[in-house]
Amino acid sequence: MDLGIAGKWALVCGASKGLGYGCAHALVREGVHVVVNARSARALDAAASRLAAEAVEAAKAAGRGGAPARVLSVAADITSAAGRAAALSVAGGPGRDFDIVVTNAGGPPTGDFREWDRAAWIAALDANMLAPIELIGATLDGMAARGFGRIVNITSSAVKAPIDVLGLSNGARSGLTGFVAGVARSPIAARGVTINNLLPGRFDTDRLVATVHAVAAKSGKSVDAVRQAQQALIPAGRYGRADEFGAICAFLCSVHAGYVTGQNLLADGGAYPGVF
Repeated sequence: MDLGIAGKWALVCGASKGLGYGCAHALVREGVHVVVNARSARALDAAASRLAAEAVEAAKAAGRGGAPARVLSVAADITSAAGRAAALSVAGGPGRDFDIVVTNAGGPPTGDFREWDRAAWIAALDANMLAPIELIGATLDGMAARGFGRIVNITSSAVKAPIDVLGLSNGARSGLTGFVAGVARSPIAARGVTINNLLPGRFDTDRLVATVHAVAAKSGKSVDAVRQAQQALIPAGRYGRADEFGAICAFLCSVHAGYVTGQNLLADGGAYPGVF
């Protein structure tokens, strides 16, 4: 299926690895120019090089005249005002005129809520609620003026089924969910702009490794035992892959998903047991 987004510009945050990289990879395969962001310059440069090589191969395979998608990188903390300004003004990029924005930031630390002070809560809100809202605010009106826009927020399945050791994430991401529910249904919905949240369950990423170790420490079980027990509870029988997640994200960014907005799409292998 041609997703109809070749030649558009996307900002993908947290794209040096894991789910963010999976999203950037899927978009590049569709001929989308991407600005990838992460904090670590070394990891990001390596990811950008792989994406650029993939862009060349994808262009050849798709017969796009050998003109590959462009890949630009911005090593910066997207949760800071300076980091967002850098991503929105990278040389050779579209400025604020992104057609697609994929927000993503590392989750806050695990732990017991009794251990978290105000600073811990503010940091979680800055990363997982306020930073995405700032990026939406910086790009939304331009998208509406041009008649096309796709915003996908990578949040967490914990928004639907909270995880006790992820209280900071549960709270901050739920705040973003409530905000998106309103703004996605504002007049921008009739101007070709969609905003959706993509909720990953257990995907085999560095974040999952950290969570598994936290659960193991709390329960006294081995890491292998925790991994096996978690996968046994997933109807699919395994953890998810970043490329699968990226494919879902790319579809939400496509011309075919223009009637999907304000939604929380759960990708968890069937683990969530509810009907709604």
